[in-house]
Amino acid sequence: MCLIPVFCWITAIVLEDMMTRDQRGELPQTLTDLYSHFLRVQIKRKKQKYGGKQRPEELTEADKELLLKLGRLAFEHLEKGNIMFYSEDLERCGLDVSEVSVYSGVCTEIFKRESVIFQKSVYCFVHLSIQEFLAAVYMFHHYTRKDTAVINQFLKYSEPNPFTRLTLLFAKNNPVTSLDDFLRRALMKSLKSENGHLDLFVRFLHGLSLESNQRILGGLLDQRNSHPETIQKVLNNLKEENSDEISPDRSINIFHCLMEMKDQSVHQEIQEFLKSEKKSERRLSVIHCSALAYLLQMSEEVLDELNLQQFNTSDEGRRRLIPAVRNCRKFVLSDSVLSKSHWEVVASAMTSNPSHLRELDLSTNESLTDADVKLLSSAMMHPNCRLETLRLSHCSLSEISCGSLASALRSNPSHLRVLDLSQNQLKDPAVKQLCGFLQDPLCELETLSQKPKPASLLKGQQVEQKPPAEKVLSERKWWRTMKLAKLHLSSRDGLSWSCGTSLWDCSLSESSCDSVASALKSNLSHLRVLNLNFNPLQDSGVKRLCSGLESPNCKLERLRDQLWLSGLGAEVQSLPSQRTGPGQNQLQDSGVKLLCGFLHFPNCRLETLSSFRREGHTGTTYS
Repeated sequence: MCLIPVFCWITAIVLEDMMTRDQRGELPQTLTDLYSHFLRVQIKRKKQKYGGKQRPEELTEADKELLLKLGRLAFEHLEKGNIMFYSEDLERCGLDVSEVSVYSGVCTEIFKRESVIFQKSVYCFVHLSIQEFLAAVYMFHHYTRKDTAVINQFLKYSEPNPFTRLTLLFAKNNPVTSLDDFLRRALMKSLKSENGHLDLFVRFLHGLSLESNQRILGGLLDQRNSHPETIQKVLNNLKEENSDEISPDRSINIFHCLMEMKDQSVHQEIQEFLKSEKKSERRLSVIHCSALAYLLQMSEEVLDELNLQQFNTSDEGRRRLIPAVRNCRKFVLSDSVLSKSHWEVVASAMTSNPSHLRELDLSTNESLTDADVKLLSSAMMHPNCRLETLRLSHCSLSEISCGSLASALRSNPSHLRVLDLSQNQLKDPAVKQLCGFLQDPLCELETLSQKPKPASLLKGQQVEQKPPAEKVLSERKWWRTMKLAKLHLSSRDGLSWSCGTSLWDCSLSESSCDSVASALKSNLSHLRVLNLNFNPLQDSGVKRLCSGLESPNCKLERLRDQLWLSGLGAEVQSLPSQRTGPGQNQLQDSGVKLLCGFLHFPNCRLETLSSFRREGHTGTTYS
């Protein structure tokens, strides 16, 4: 909020007042603390300007009445999502226009031409946060006065259970329950709102539950509910709140509510976690994950890689970490069950300005729907998107999803260079769409999938030790060095894979082989690597593929190994510089004779004929 000029003005007013007192108090630590002081300063300035018998810091009954009227105006329009209102709205809340103008620092009159016929006065608070604070003061005042009509009207949609709503209906004339129950239900209502318009309001509500903030407001709020036992219940509820199926962006507000209540325990525990050398042994709760997601987003350094599977937490905890995708270059989110709101966060990271995301690994997310893929594809078409690698291995993609991806790759410009669709049982229409966009002049895709990681890696095990992403918060200099070092890392087999293609384990049919061959024949194709591992190709399918390899337009340089072929003919000689492999092909003497025969052909420029690999053995490459 320090980027907002009005917020800086509010802060300056409060600090100026505190610095010029004879006895300086403790500086504000939270937003609620700051805004409570700001309201007192405005009351003090009003009395100094217009006179009065009371001491400047004392609130008269008239002051309280006027502030509560402003609070009602703020609350009723906040619920509706309004930030501007008219004189009739003020009158409905019992406000006089001349009264409002006295509080020029809180609510000011502006004029706006509504039509060409007449001009009408329009009112608003100097900033939305002021409206949210006064609305919270108004609502908390009604809670302390046990005004069940106002409270139950506000909370009536906060519970998803119809039985609970019915209970509230029958209990509307009964006293409101405990403070912790009131704040819990208010929090749930804010989390379920679509646009988050109640988030800061609920943060202020939690902050106003502290006696220290109530004391600043000088009797505007009763101090009868701030017992230590009650406050501890509120804190426990926040730390244990289940926000499953709620946007992870919104769940971070739970952590903010803790901070408004001046509870630093979660923040301190996260700091200890970041300093720990054995992070994988420390299990993170969901509130820890919300705090960590917030800190990672606020970090000045952009993370090289964030793999949610590396964190020792629950599924809900990993979902709460998703907002950190906005501040990393590579994001790995595999084997998760996510709702639309979670994918919306990922899509927003792809379209943010600036967007840091370059590689997105969503492998083994079989719950990925056509609507989700369409959302991600639309984000890829956004002018801010700079995504270069998208991995959708083992995601059960449909023909509709492939069509969405094809549309995204046809967008101009499309920065995507690597698309991994391996282990999706693609049908002929889907393969035809995929191969069709490869021939589109706007498509600059260079790699259509590579062999996916072994299952062990998807469970969090690592072959190559990488620094944990969260260390960036405590060891920025070291992390910057690692980022530079990683630029020089080579691929697993020491070869450059800047351009290539793979349809690994996609059950390609003869018709699909025709589509692949057609793409190879196109002079618009940028493909250099073709990976067809573990497709049960027959002789006819291989022959169709080789017709594409023979085309003078074919730019293919590598045809990946383990093709499960019954034999390879002299057609392979057309590849200019390739690596092909009959690994795990049961070649007979005749097959070997054919292979060795084309090696003698003068046009054959083959450099590597297979990497022999079997389980339990290290590979041997013949060059």
